[in-house]
Amino acid sequence: MVNPKDIDFYSLGFNFVETKTMFVSDFKDGKWDEGKLVPFGNIEISPAACVLNYGQGIFEGMKALRAKSGEITLFKPNENGKRFNQSAKRMLMPKYDIDKFIEAIKNVVKANEDYIPPYDSGGALYIRPMLFGNGPMLGVASAKEFKLIIFTAPVGPYFPEGFNGIDLEISKKYTRAAPGGTGSTKTICNYAGTMLPAKEAKSRGFAQILYLDAVNLEFIEEVGAANFFGLINGKLATPRKTGTILEGITRESILELALKKLGIEVEERDISYKELFDESCTEAFCSGTAAVITPIASVSLEGKEKIFNNKAPGEITTKLYEILTGIQRLEIEDEFGWIVKV
Repeated sequence: MVNPKDIDFYSLGFNFVETKTMFVSDFKDGKWDEGKLVPFGNIEISPAACVLNYGQGIFEGMKALRAKSGEITLFKPNENGKRFNQSAKRMLMPKYDIDKFIEAIKNVVKANEDYIPPYDSGGALYIRPMLFGNGPMLGVASAKEFKLIIFTAPVGPYFPEGFNGIDLEISKKYTRAAPGGTGSTKTICNYAGTMLPAKEAKSRGFAQILYLDAVNLEFIEEVGAANFFGLINGKLATPRKTGTILEGITRESILELALKKLGIEVEERDISYKELFDESCTEAFCSGTAAVITPIASVSLEGKEKIFNNKAPGEITTKLYEILTGIQRLEIEDEFGWIVKV
């Protein structure tokens, strides 16, 4: 355990920093136990565990934020609970009661309150609920025993650039997900395959990959592990949900904010990467729990580059960021009922 007094909350990246307490619950004999808070630490697991052999595991990403008033907030935890259960269903795992899920989240946050970065640091306490098949399996089938763990870590911005534009490389070599697969599920299986493309892109000076669809290699899917948005012909466009992109909670919130707070028409549709190189696309950004709203400074493909807004955050991108983070930190009235106080 790292002593919170030894943490420089103002220079945190998105790296793991151990905190004090985690929540653990086990599923055995067809039911969940009550679960409990325990000191953060290693767990024992069979080498034959289903998660180690066949990847039967899911996770969520959430944040607890410190408001200027000192209050602690969660953003739409009910939606995380719903998505957690949707992912569990797809991966043939038991659901977890959403009310108990939120209660466990709150308890973990309270137990690790000293690790929540100060309001003026811009950081957050990242919350990682994870569920995996820890029962031993040799054949390809679902485990019979499962473990739920919720741990936390203080973090800064996911992209070191913070709220500054990132440079992306469009990939025609790698794809993230295929129709009929698990692209819309927050399963561990989706992420290991993105590490090599990201490493190669970073070696060429890019922050991340912009993935295209696996069928046509034309339509935009996601930015690494974040949802994509583009301001095209004055409308805010994002790839439609076809089962291959993650149904982002931040994504849904941005669509609602753009429409109701900024009066901008929104579109969920197929977006060709070619549109990004047109004059009609004036801004672009990506979103997610970790990324929040991150401006896209440029996109490149095979030596061709499109720079947005002289690499500065665009007007709409900035407004959406200010409204979203303002609601999350209780600086703007939450008229949508998105915030839950711990």
